[in-house]
Amino acid sequence: MESPSSASHELILPLRFQVLEDFFFTVLMATVDVDQKYLGRFAKNTGSDNPYLSSMLFKVLGLSVILTKKLVRARKLRRLDTTRDTKSLQLYHHIIWLSREGLVLVEQYILPMVVDYIELKVLAYKLRASFYHNYVLYHNQPNINRTAIPSYAAPSNRAKAQDRSSLTSSPVFDSPMLGGPIRNTSSLPPGLAPISIPKPSASFLLPAVDYIPTASSCFTMADALADELLPGSHPIRLSIKLEYAAYLYDCLHDAEGSRNLARQSIRDVYEAQEPINDDMFEDAAFLVGYLGKMMRRGLSVSSGSTPRNGSVATPSTPRARDIPYSDNGVPPAIPNPRTRTHV
Repeated sequence: MESPSSASHELILPLRFQVLEDFFFTVLMATVDVDQKYLGRFAKNTGSDNPYLSSMLFKVLGLSVILTKKLVRARKLRRLDTTRDTKSLQLYHHIIWLSREGLVLVEQYILPMVVDYIELKVLAYKLRASFYHNYVLYHNQPNINRTAIPSYAAPSNRAKAQDRSSLTSSPVFDSPMLGGPIRNTSSLPPGLAPISIPKPSASFLLPAVDYIPTASSCFTMADALADELLPGSHPIRLSIKLEYAAYLYDCLHDAEGSRNLARQSIRDVYEAQEPINDDMFEDAAFLVGYLGKMMRRGLSVSSGSTPRNGSVATPSTPRARDIPYSDNGVPPAIPNPRTRTHV
């Protein structure tokens, strides 16, 4: 029986990661809210000139709403102990299935029809990157975090070599007539049949492979389109920047690249000269607040320049003092759209 101190330590230790995971989940939900808002608007506006595209957009919107509820439920089930997976794998299977179906709708039906649109085109490429982001989070092989479905990887060649050497380490004579052991050419003990390694539990839905290269390529393409077609203060562009920064930090473990991206995105907002309406201004200000927190993510609170892992920050690492902050710890409000002049 475990002592009370060890049991409490097992309960407290996972809580060290709860703040980081809660922040990452909040960032994803912030981008989803903005994406769903504009997705519904585009689905309604395209109903007259392209009903088929409008129907596909409404399908993706409905799927996104259901997927968001599943993600929220999965996060709540993991709130107390982040080292354990949810009680039922069906929830993760549903998340993967919804992401797969949404990706099919975007790639096969929506992307070919949004060539003549600007904002919708950028949003479609962003949705594709988001679905691949879910693949990396919940079904990547190898797993990048504890939220992935448990999988079973085949033993490496080095492990096989060690097992083989341990079985044949005893002296072996050329002839069994001399009384020595017979050489075992198999990696398994004599009489033990080979055991097949079980596949990941969700492999019937999606191949368990490394989706990081594909997801990274999709984020890069969506980011390039946003920079080319949308102004710096556009909410869709900021949504791409925010999720891309979260992807760099949590999936690629590129903290410096994530902070650099968030920092440059905020600068683009301040330097943008294109006029925006009040609705877009509110969405942009909402996302800029999260970009400011993302820019300081992983930096110590005291110095603001040393990462939490103890490594020394390089001169290219963004620092919180480079951008002025208000008393509540977020960047100042972006310039009012009514005061901007079109250049």
